[in-house]
Amino acid sequence: MPAARDSVMEFVRQYCSGEPEEIDILLALHEALANAVLHGCQNDASKTIHCRVEVDPSALTIVISDPGPGFDPQAATQSTEAGTNTTQSGRGICMMRSLMDEVSYRNGGSEVHLRKLRRVPEPINI
Repeated sequence: MPAARDSVMEFVRQYCSGEPEEIDILLALHEALANAVLHGCQNDASKTIHCRVEVDPSALTIVISDPGPGFDPQAATQSTEAGTNTTQSGRGICMMRSLMDEVSYRNGGSEVHLRKLRRVPEPINI
């Protein structure tokens, strides 16, 4: 997994607005890949995870899909009014949501879309 993560980040890095954004994406990517390995593939090295990156003028999107049965993202992130996670797992989902502008699940939860809006630098008035 580290080699795949580093390969994706090598490509993504050129589209980041700075180190803080790069770190946000790195952490969210790491968590999404770890979830795919652990939950989607159940640590079975013979199973394949797919990752694609889409970049357009407005956003950078990373899509990770695994061959697992998926899950219910709402049930995995139940929390109290104060925001405390009350489930055994799901903290990674909460973390990804705090780091990315959008996190969504498709294909029954076996595909995650991590989206970071691209920041256009403010014009400098002279």
